[in-house]
Amino acid sequence: MPTPVQRALLATLLAGLCAGATRDVPEPFWTTPDSRAALQAAIWREDGRTADATLMDRIATRPEAEWLNGPDPGPVVRARTTAAARAGQTAVLVAYYIPNRDCGQYSLGGAPTAAAYRTWIDEFATALGDRGAYVVVEPDAVAQVVAGCTRVVATDRYALLAYAVDRLKRQPRTHVYLDAGNSGWIPEAWRLVDALKASGVARADGVALNVSNFQTNKVSSAYGDELSKDLAGKHYVIDTSRNGNGPYAGTDAWCNPPGRALGTPPTTRTDNPLLDAYLWIKRPGESDGTCRGGPAAGEWWPSYALELARNAANAGP
Repeated sequence: MPTPVQRALLATLLAGLCAGATRDVPEPFWTTPDSRAALQAAIWREDGRTADATLMDRIATRPEAEWLNGPDPGPVVRARTTAAARAGQTAVLVAYYIPNRDCGQYSLGGAPTAAAYRTWIDEFATALGDRGAYVVVEPDAVAQVVAGCTRVVATDRYALLAYAVDRLKRQPRTHVYLDAGNSGWIPEAWRLVDALKASGVARADGVALNVSNFQTNKVSSAYGDELSKDLAGKHYVIDTSRNGNGPYAGTDAWCNPPGRALGTPPTTRTDNPLLDAYLWIKRPGESDGTCRGGPAAGEWWPSYALELARNAANAGP
């Protein structure tokens, strides 16, 4: 017999199926059935918090990216892409293990050496096999250098990023997007161009914008279009996981800002031929860091997730 939480989790998954049935065209991205949001919704249903569980379904029933940020990525990459392939869908993955990741800030860490990183990328790519995946390569890694991070040697980092792009693109049916920061961080898009070129963007499918940030779709699209002009027409994807209310106007606007909302659900249906997809790359409800009373970066924060869901306009479940 299933446990109460398992029964509640099944109810959450059924809610997702019902929501999906109302869409006229199936979306290609795979939804993780055991996400933190799905488990939270199940727990709240069991506890009688049905209204909060229904709000949490706005996250739990949508596809979000899987971040690979520690040693031995192969098993998780293989498991996620295999499950997605069985469902006839595509997993969204994030490679986040470059040395001196986050320039020593909230998400410090990464591979201990350049050689270890190349081995890690090889393991990641091998685990993809011939199954489809969208892979976002190293959020913040390029923009940090352009913004003046002194903990890394620019040419060394760019070489590692180029290695990652080239190795991942050797796998069939893998879409690779090199992270290019956001319009609020480096407002002049042209400043990123040389760094992106040195990092192998020519061999990528395009760039990823607004990862873990809050810039609007309109602003991010304009930024992507500007970059594309200088990158031989490269396409882009936008992280819409938390941009429903746009950026916060106060201090530390990047870190757990209040009053934010879920944005456009993941889809490949866009009104811009250069924009390949809206994706939920940052997983809604995971903390940016210990600012504003949040837990450590990447940790699940149910109350923040609930606020994002509650503030979402026309989110459905």
